[in-house]
This record gives sequence, C-alpha cells and structure tokens, in this order.
Amino acid sequence: MNIRPSVKLLTGSSRKTRIVSASALFLIVCAFGAAGVAPITPDTSDLRVRAIAEELMLPSLHQQIATLEAQDHLYVAEDKMRSGDTLAALMTRLGISDNEAANFIKSDVTARAMLRLKPGSVVQAQTDAEGDLQWLRATRLDGRDAPKNLVVTRHGDKFSAAEETSALETRIEMHSGIIRSSLFAATDDAEIPDTVSAQIIEMFGTNINFSSDLKRGDRFNVAYETFWQNGQFVRAGRILAGEFVNAGKTFQAVWFDDPKSVQGGGYYGFDGSSMKQAFLKSPLAFTRISSGFSMRTHPILGNWKMHSGVDFAAATGTPIHAASDGVVDFVGVQNGYGNVVIIKHAGNISTVYAHMSRFAPGFRRGSKVSQSDVIGFVGMTGWATGPHLHYEYRVADKPVDPMSVVVPTMQALTGPRLQRFRTVANDMSHRFALLQPDTTTALNKTAQTTAKTSRS
Repeated sequence: MNIRPSVKLLTGSSRKTRIVSASALFLIVCAFGAAGVAPITPDTSDLRVRAIAEELMLPSLHQQIATLEAQDHLYVAEDKMRSGDTLAALMTRLGISDNEAANFIKSDVTARAMLRLKPGSVVQAQTDAEGDLQWLRATRLDGRDAPKNLVVTRHGDKFSAAEETSALETRIEMHSGIIRSSLFAATDDAEIPDTVSAQIIEMFGTNINFSSDLKRGDRFNVAYETFWQNGQFVRAGRILAGEFVNAGKTFQAVWFDDPKSVQGGGYYGFDGSSMKQAFLKSPLAFTRISSGFSMRTHPILGNWKMHSGVDFAAATGTPIHAASDGVVDFVGVQNGYGNVVIIKHAGNISTVYAHMSRFAPGFRRGSKVSQSDVIGFVGMTGWATGPHLHYEYRVADKPVDPMSVVVPTMQALTGPRLQRFRTVANDMSHRFALLQPDTTTALNKTAQTTAKTSRS
C-alpha cells in the first residue's frame, strides 16, 4: 500500500527532468545555428591589389588653336549717346568699322532715328573681328508707356531697320525726405522725380495747403512705381503709398485701384477712409495768399469794400486746378474779373477763378470737370495790379471764406472693397516699416485700429 504513492512521485520527477533536458537541447541547437549564420570577417592580408596604367590620347593643342582661329568671333559693345554726338563718333566707341552700315543708317528713314537719340540713351552693337556690324540696338524714350527699340540688322551684304515695341520692367522705389525749405527742395535731395513731387501735392492737397501749411522739419515717406527698359530708367509712375507728417499730424494714403468697382481708383487712408475731400484747400500748387477774405481798400478803385474771395499770388502761367467735381457755368470775360471761370458743384455751391491769362484748351460752358483738372492759368487780366488768382467760394451765390469752410471727405470703403483694400494697405505698411524705423510705431497703431474695426 505504501509503494503506489512512491511510484507516482518518481513519475512526476522524471517528467520535469525530461522537459528541462529538452529545453537545454533546444537552446544548444539555436546557439550552434546562430554561430553558423554569423558572417566571418575576411582576412584582408590575402587580397591582392593590381594597378592598371593606360595611356590616354589628348587632343592636339595645335588642332584646337586652328579650330578656334577658323571660327568667326563676334563682339558685343555698349555705350551711351553723348551731347552733340555724331554717328562716326558713336561707331568708333562701339568698335564698328563698317562704311556700308554707316551709309545705311544715314539713308534709311527708320535707322536714321539712331542719330536723334537723347544723350544718355544706351546703344549696343555686335561686330565681327573685322569690325563689320552685325546688329545695332537702342531704345528710344519719348515719355510714352511703350518705348521703341530701334534695331539695325545685317543680312549678308544688306541691312534692315525696324522699330519694335518693348515691354517695360516695373519696379517699386521707396524714398523719404525732410522739409528744410520747400517740398521740391526736399524731393530733390531725396532724388525723387518732379512728377512724383506733383503727385504728393495732389494726394495730400485736400489736407495740406502746401503754400502756407509746410513747417521746417515736416517729413514724408513715399513708395512709387518706376519703369525701366534694358536697365535704363524710362519714367516714374504712380505713387502707391505716401505718408506726410505736417506740424506733428500724420497723413497716410494708399492707392487702391479696384477692378470690381465702377468708381475707379483713388487714395485712401490706411484704415480705408477716403483721402479725397469735396474741395481742395487751394486751387494752386505753390503760392502765397496776398489778400484774404476781409474788408480792404481796393487797390485800383481806392474805396473801402469787402474782398469776397482770396487772392493767391503766383507767376503768370501757373496752372489753376478745379477745386472739386462740377460743371462749367461760365467761361469768358466778366468786368473786373477779366478772364474768369465759374464752376457749379453739388449742394448749391459754386467756385470762381478770376484774372486768368488763358483758359485750358477745349474748355467751354457745360463741360464736366473733375477735382484737380487744370482749367486755366494764372494771369492779371481785368482789375489786377499783378499776376494772381482771385478765388471765390459761394453758397447759394453768397461768398464764404474758402479758408474757413469745413468740407466733408468722400465716402470710406466698406464691405468686400474694404477687405480687398486691407491686403494692399498691409503690404504698403510693411514697406514703410522697412523704409524708416520711426514709422513702425505709427503703422502698427494703424494696423491695430484696422483690426479692431474689422472685428467690430
């Protein structure tokens, strides 16, 4: 009875022994298998290195020289027209020694335009080793949007000349300046073209009277388009953005030309408000007030009477601009006014421009005029002791002091137009921030104000 339990115990022990033995055997087999698979590092001492030497055939130096000598060599030269330049002098500087080409340029109507190029015009020429002309090229600049390229080309023993329209390269230039004496002196110091200076006056003319409001130390920033042809400056274009600080007050403007709007383009503040007021502060760009709106002794009649307008002293021939949009009600001679123009505007308002030397071409009664259009030129016709413009501002035919009238601005941008405008304004804000660090704070404040307006 005691043997059976003993037998069972031995049986369980032997089973465990067999399992352990099988596991050990399996691990041994895996170890040998891994050893068999592991790569064996070759003995590099048994490798042999064999050097191969091969002779390479190089091209003959003499043959290369002969090939180069057999080829036609062409040369390109560039120079600029000089004052009083002749064709012979220009051809000499360009390395052209070609009588046939010279005779063709002198005789051909199109090619002869080369002789009328303005000083500074760039001329390029290609010649062969003998100096014979292959082609001659120059750009004729006449102030138009599309300058012409004059090209003279050799075709064997003959020549041809053509005038080709060339596309212009558009660039954006940014400049800043400080007023020390006058606006034009400041723009000259900043190397800004006069056409851009005139646009500054037009852009800020409804907010700043450039004849009396400028202060020493006023400053401005401006970004404008320039057009180039073959690396040569052609002309300046439109001002894209401007900033003017006058007597501590900052005026900013961005040009916004919305193709989706029938109203066309215009200048707006960085917040989308229109820069255009209903009336200009002055019909003349640069002048001084010689007589204000007040009682005075008449310079000719000698009696004490009311001066119902403002006199702007200016040189004869100075352009006179319409103060606002309107329709010409009278153009002609009228007693002491001499040559006078009267324009009717909305709101029962009219403006008077007297003592003109002459009227603008094609100007007649019933003509529609826009703000800043030139309507005539300063003179001293009628009762005038010197050249000046007599300017009146009338409401219901009653004179009002034009210097004291508070006029509203045009409607601000709203809705989708305002959203499209902000894309343009933000780009110009970044440009001004790069132009002058002092403007960064002001532009950031403007951007924050715009953002608040957008969220509200």
